[in-house]
Amino acid sequence: MVELIRSDRPDPVRMASMLEAYDSPAILVTVDYQILATNALYVQQFGAIDLDSSPSCYRVSHGYDRPCDQAGEACPLHAARESGHKERVLHVHQTPRGKEHVDVEMVPIYSPAGELEFFVELLHSVPTASTKAQSQKMVGSSPAFNRMLEAITRVAPSEAAILLNGESGTGKELAAQAIHDASARAGAPMVTLECAGLSETLFESELFGHVRGAFTGAQGDRKGLVEMAQGGTLFLDEIGDVPLAMQVKLLRLLESRMYRPVGSEDVRVADFRLICATHKNIAELIQNGAFREDLFYRINVFPIELPALRERFADLPLLSAALLSSISPKKRYHLTDTAMARLKLHPFPGNIRELRNILTRAVLLSDTNIIEADTIKRCFDTDQRLLPAEPDTLSLKDLERNYFARLMALYDGDKHRVASTAGISVRSLYRKLQAAGA
Repeated sequence: MVELIRSDRPDPVRMASMLEAYDSPAILVTVDYQILATNALYVQQFGAIDLDSSPSCYRVSHGYDRPCDQAGEACPLHAARESGHKERVLHVHQTPRGKEHVDVEMVPIYSPAGELEFFVELLHSVPTASTKAQSQKMVGSSPAFNRMLEAITRVAPSEAAILLNGESGTGKELAAQAIHDASARAGAPMVTLECAGLSETLFESELFGHVRGAFTGAQGDRKGLVEMAQGGTLFLDEIGDVPLAMQVKLLRLLESRMYRPVGSEDVRVADFRLICATHKNIAELIQNGAFREDLFYRINVFPIELPALRERFADLPLLSAALLSSISPKKRYHLTDTAMARLKLHPFPGNIRELRNILTRAVLLSDTNIIEADTIKRCFDTDQRLLPAEPDTLSLKDLERNYFARLMALYDGDKHRVASTAGISVRSLYRKLQAAGA
């Protein structure tokens, strides 16, 4: 990696040659955001840049007329300038293929005298997510979605155990698959065990396998999921439902990486990466004696919060289009603006799973491929539990958060229009969005 550059500004050819030392797309940027050079990998992946026009990184990557931090996003250059060392941020960049998620590393470059002169910006595409409605990957581009994706991108290449926390229906299995696909174990299987509703005997048999005659009905040997996940990833969904007695055996497996099939004396070695998920509050389970604290520390090496749908309403159009494409792959369905506006009024306690159910009903109830607001209303009316919560059941903070989330979704993230509608300044809106975590 390049550490120093002479204080006299080098010519573009030498700068571009320097960037070729990096094995990822790279650009050289001045302290005032001007792009001076690119390497061949950048041109290959993101296209050539007219360097004679003094392009800025924020205009090329985002189409902004101001730096990212002034446009309401995290700016890696600003962060690296403040900290004095490398910073990393996940952004949505404009590319020849449309908008894509990109993991950005900003490396400060100092002169021999110790003065900050340039930044090298390294860009890594994130193949596990998409901003395109037709994608079969995780879909989204909202701030809450990007924060989750940044965490996934950071931890996926490691071997760290991961605990996915999130409400039911937020897509925890899809997130687990994304982590597996971005890991060094992607060539081996990811095996899933749904822990909810399993008895102790069944859980042990599913996890470790059994031999013939181990118990009544065991007519032959059966591989357990630990063996099936050898070299790959073991995903334990709803880990909070694992019987307390089995938590001891699971803990022993994680500590020793050894196990025995039920009814067998043979000790086997396990090799898997562990991902767990839960919608329950594990801390409360520990306090109530329903979950072992030592097991919690084993599975909670790197926790990731999956946002509820109400926290990422800006993704509702993309999610809806992606779901409609999977519900009806042969016949394309479209939501009218008023139908989308009706969807945005709903808090979706069932999250993405509930959204899929509503859209499935809408497809079945629509006589054409255009889904109207009245059809969406009929989908909600078929189940009283899907009606929006009464205002007096929500706190003032929740009401305000939901209000601004829906406005942001309604105006596709246009903060000036949102601020105007809400009757506040753009600066005040930024503060409210930051306080709400949006």
